[in-house]
Amino acid sequence: MAWLQMRDAALAYGHWPLLEGAEFVLGAGERVGLVGRNGAGKSSLLRVLAGLERLDAGTLQRRQGLRLAYVSQEPDFGEATTVFDAVAEGLGEVRRWLQRYEAAAPAEDLDALHGAIDAADGWRWPQRVQETLARLHLEPDAKLAALSGGVRKRVALARAWVQRPDVLLLDEPTNHLDIDAIDWLVQQLKAYRGSVVVISHDRHFLDQVATRIVELDRGRLRDYPGDFSQYEALKAQQLTQEAVEQAKADRLLAQEEAWVRQGVQARRTRAQARVERLTRLRQARAARREALGQVRLELARGHASGRLVAELQGVSVGFERDDGRHMVVRDLSATILRGDKVGIIGPNGAGKTTLLRLIVGELQPDAGTVRRGARLQVAYFDQLRQQLNLEATLEDFVSPGSEWIEAHGRRQHVRSYLADFLFDPARARSPVRTLSGGERNRLLLARLLAQPVNALVLDEPTNDLDIETLELLEQRLAEYDGTVLLVSHDRRFIDAVVTSTLVFEGDGCWREYEGGVEDWMTQSKRLHGRAPVWPSPWRDDDAAPVAAPCPAPAEPPAPRRLSYKERRELEALPARIDALEAEQRTIEAELADGAVYARDPQRARALAERHGAIEAELLDALQRWEALQALDDAAASPR
Repeated sequence: MAWLQMRDAALAYGHWPLLEGAEFVLGAGERVGLVGRNGAGKSSLLRVLAGLERLDAGTLQRRQGLRLAYVSQEPDFGEATTVFDAVAEGLGEVRRWLQRYEAAAPAEDLDALHGAIDAADGWRWPQRVQETLARLHLEPDAKLAALSGGVRKRVALARAWVQRPDVLLLDEPTNHLDIDAIDWLVQQLKAYRGSVVVISHDRHFLDQVATRIVELDRGRLRDYPGDFSQYEALKAQQLTQEAVEQAKADRLLAQEEAWVRQGVQARRTRAQARVERLTRLRQARAARREALGQVRLELARGHASGRLVAELQGVSVGFERDDGRHMVVRDLSATILRGDKVGIIGPNGAGKTTLLRLIVGELQPDAGTVRRGARLQVAYFDQLRQQLNLEATLEDFVSPGSEWIEAHGRRQHVRSYLADFLFDPARARSPVRTLSGGERNRLLLARLLAQPVNALVLDEPTNDLDIETLELLEQRLAEYDGTVLLVSHDRRFIDAVVTSTLVFEGDGCWREYEGGVEDWMTQSKRLHGRAPVWPSPWRDDDAAPVAAPCPAPAEPPAPRRLSYKERRELEALPARIDALEAEQRTIEAELADGAVYARDPQRARALAERHGAIEAELLDALQRWEALQALDDAAASPR
């Protein structure tokens, strides 16, 4: 039985069509995953289904009396100040009925109004709100302004849930939710008796939830039965077949164009049918919308850092709260080396961003020491996108004050560089605020990845990115020879990128595990004799085992003192490093001129070879300096 049916739908913004003859049917009990590129129109389609936008053409039919609830990507709570008020907004119509019933105006049909309130179970609306808040573990008196992004998303879900809808329309519901909360949402949606249409780029989530995938591609909606993994296989086959068919049509068009240019023969009466076929081929080619290109994602590599990136010894950080001092990091010891790719995993509020800031030097520890390596060049991607200037144009944000950008060893016009990230050159002068959430993330990546860096710090980079860009970013990070520190709740993304994880285990304790999320779960079960459990509101208290205590730091061996020869070497190394860097800069300046290649090719080749040799010598010198300095510091520190 069809609950929603859309036929021959058309929708456009400006000159760009989002829907062209699109067809969609939603049946009872279906859970549909809606996927597509950023900017393809997925959120607009969801708003059409919710009745918040109108189609330019076509029809949308709903079953009579169908109740829908819509959760947007960035929830707006109007004038509500507390969680209770925000959730109660979901029953706004029922509350208005009650107000009209209590006012008892002479012209009001009180019997009809009483029946509507009865049917909606409206007499006990405060109890319904309280029950929903308890179900989603939300404090009714909490102030909205003080809530994190993850908690605000749960409030928006509660506002939708309290309506008891037949159809849930969810736009990126997993954004800002931690792994545990995402697992909880999966179970809730599986138990939900109504239908669901959900936009998500979390592939693990879609595999768990979706019974059907619908892809919005070049204005059309295509159906794929099953979960996301089945969709990936079917989509690959379809794209291969489409490429073959288009190549065949292009060859036929080229042949007919060559024939018609022969002139007189094409104008004979008996060739008229062939001319008409050529006209149809031209029209079909003009109407064809090509598949969108792929983001050209390259990671600019700076000078190699020293072998040591960061060393934490007995580090602790805490903050004062109303209920006393809250420890975010307690007695953590860890070493991060060049080329490590470390995932940081924990529930919302555990302190993942705080730990990142501690490692990169933006925050100083209350206790313990943090030693950072030499020649670190860090690019920081923050989850709140605070680096974005919403009033700047796209080209000014990526390349302030210049039409050209130096990226990946070549000089490129800023509009050409933006095109690599799928931004139309016509939009280069548009302000950043006009971009969607996914496009803003893509723009921030465009700016950060142009910088020559040897360490990437990525705090929730996957939010709002489309699946194709996610997969490409995965590949580039896996190939990247620098250091990566990554916070994410996307399981597949973490597993594809990281070599180790730092995992929150309660009460400020963080423990290091080899591998990604699946490896952590396996190792944790072997270590603790049970599946990993965070202190979480998503479980009953009696079902959650107490978190394991922080591992006691190993007693370090007694440090030895530097020998006389090592002391002299340590004192001489800074001057040697400075001399090598100065020689390297001189060579770079001569090679940058370009004239040396034409004037003296042999010298140019010798300079290039020397430049590479200096890089290797610098690395050796830096590593030796770090090792000797560490020995000297350890010997000097009190035990």
